[in-house]
Amino acid sequence: MSKQQKLILIVSIMASFVAFLDSSVINVALPSISRELGGGLASQQWIAGAYLITLGALILVAGSLSDLFGRKRILTWGLIGFAVTSLLCAVAPTVPLLIIARALQGAAGALLVPSSLALIISSFHGAAQGKAIGSWTAWTGISYIVGPLLGGFLVDNFSWRYIFALNLIPAVVTLYLMRHLRNVHDQTTSTNVDVIGALLCTLGLAGSVYGLIEQPLYGWTAPIIYLPLAIGCLSLIFFVWYESRTNEPMLPLSLFKIRNFGIGNIATIAIYAGLSIATFLITIFVQQIGHYSAVDAGLTILPVTFIMFFLSPRFGALSGKYGPRLFMTLGPIVSALGFGLMLMVDQSVSYWTQIFPGILVFGLGLSMTVAPLTAAILGDIDPKHAGIGSAINNAISRIAGLVAVASIGLIIGPSLTVEGFHNGIIAMVILLVFGGVISAFGIHNPSHTAD
Repeated sequence: MSKQQKLILIVSIMASFVAFLDSSVINVALPSISRELGGGLASQQWIAGAYLITLGALILVAGSLSDLFGRKRILTWGLIGFAVTSLLCAVAPTVPLLIIARALQGAAGALLVPSSLALIISSFHGAAQGKAIGSWTAWTGISYIVGPLLGGFLVDNFSWRYIFALNLIPAVVTLYLMRHLRNVHDQTTSTNVDVIGALLCTLGLAGSVYGLIEQPLYGWTAPIIYLPLAIGCLSLIFFVWYESRTNEPMLPLSLFKIRNFGIGNIATIAIYAGLSIATFLITIFVQQIGHYSAVDAGLTILPVTFIMFFLSPRFGALSGKYGPRLFMTLGPIVSALGFGLMLMVDQSVSYWTQIFPGILVFGLGLSMTVAPLTAAILGDIDPKHAGIGSAINNAISRIAGLVAVASIGLIIGPSLTVEGFHNGIIAMVILLVFGGVISAFGIHNPSHTAD
């Protein structure tokens, strides 16, 4: 690996790390935010979901912008925007203003993820690309685990507001490192930005998520629920129809004809929906039912950080050598077994006997999954479409997580109990097993590996 490749990898990891970090760091702070600003489960879902709505909807536009203006330039815009909107979150005086600031923060975060991964795809090739993606996924995956731990420390010792203000440090450091990037394979295209598609996607997600989050409060028959839900669903249907007919779509459906890209994204929906339920539910459950401190809540899934740090690059390299199918099959199923062990959790919420064993197994399964999944999805597409390809996959994973978190009320009920937690665990297991099964029958290994 050359010096420039190392720098590209570091910049890509740091830029995407901060965006992923904020989607998980918020979970451990939600009880503290509710105590200071008010609001119940629905407010907590909105604070987490507003970020994911704009991130998931606009990440597709960001992929087009990345291909249109260049990955380095879009990364720069995204980092500056993320720093500014993080400050807005830090000083928000009310829940509505915090939700608005989170939505703006998600829009800035959308610029970071596809550009960072596209830089890797265009700068690494063959087994080196698989290993680089493995490192990228290891660190971005670790952000989901570091987030609750870091957030817990800041909440317990300072204030939840510091979890947003802290974003300025990695943003500034990454901007400085980018000044030293040279000879970046930063291809640009003449693609136009699909404004209509972006609006339809955003409206569709906002309406659907509103209906899912607020339904436990108002019921399905209330116009305030079924009207936004209907508008959201129709907007999403029209979005797909429009994307199939416009000349320059932000969601090029032709990419889904590529087998690994299409099947891999179906697996992504199931896997990331399950993981999003886990990160949201576990960190809140151990605080509200187990009476853990915010730091202890973050520590519950810390072992996954170490497991992923050491194993994800190795599984990424193995995937590059032997193909992704085996790892994409076994990884989600092993993760499901880990969650299944958490069905022993009772009112005592004993960490070492009821949670820790499942966390270890889950960490192994997650390490087996993330790098091969990314490599399989992006490995078969033309490098010039790396920006939009990575954007689609990341958008699908964020949207899957958004819908899953919004649907938690349907799974666990209006308030969190031990029984509701068990129902959430069962939902995670079903989703992850489905992701493994669809990978086993649908993913094919590249021709240079053994099928």
